[in-house]
Amino acid sequence: MKALICIGHVPDTTSKIKFTDNDTKFDTTDIKYIIGPYEELALTRLLDLKDAGTEMHITAVNVGTAETEPTIRKALAMGADDAIRINSEATDNLFIAKQIAEVYKNGDYDVIITGKESIDYNGGQLEGMIAEFLNLPSVSGASKFEINGDKVILEQEIEGGDLKLEASFPFVVSAGKGFLPESEPRIPNMRGIMMARKKPLQVIEPVAHDAVTEVSKFYLPEPKPACKMVSPDNVEELVTLLHEEAKVI
Repeated sequence: MKALICIGHVPDTTSKIKFTDNDTKFDTTDIKYIIGPYEELALTRLLDLKDAGTEMHITAVNVGTAETEPTIRKALAMGADDAIRINSEATDNLFIAKQIAEVYKNGDYDVIITGKESIDYNGGQLEGMIAEFLNLPSVSGASKFEINGDKVILEQEIEGGDLKLEASFPFVVSAGKGFLPESEPRIPNMRGIMMARKKPLQVIEPVAHDAVTEVSKFYLPEPKPACKMVSPDNVEELVTLLHEEAKVI
């Protein structure tokens, strides 16, 4: 089985976000970048299956400039076999999906895995767009991934329960919470870090495809108001505040 896993290059969740160029771009000063958490879960799940005896070749793919290579190398240090960097700034999801679809066409892969959503834009669009470009079936936000012969058993969390699905290769899936059961994402050890330096990281040029969206402006969340303390004996004031200020009742 050949798996193509999309690796996001996203700011650490503890980063203090600022903007530049009239609030149209991220200020990358002093920002630490990481693999997207959902992609990290998905990669660890693939590695666990491989360690358990599933024959698998795992290729990490990223659309980005040279600045993303340390993040890609981390995926290799975790255990991915090789990696591809599509040498372009990641503009919008449609552009990224087109690039990954072209990689798939040239690589004879069985499955493409993305994260459910990135933690910077939270778009949740990539998996569906890739599947549309390739005319492949897709499953969004899978909470389970089990291989059973030539089939894959998947689950989705839905309102009121879980939906069990069965898929045949090839297909596209995005990993959600639960994709990696009862475990933490794999942390690269020293041996993995050293081996990652020798693993192939191919850099290819993007195919022509115009971005269809552009950023008009970023906004930071409004500052949280000061906490108001209400005496436990003053139920009437609490109800008034919840109704007139918080507007939750």
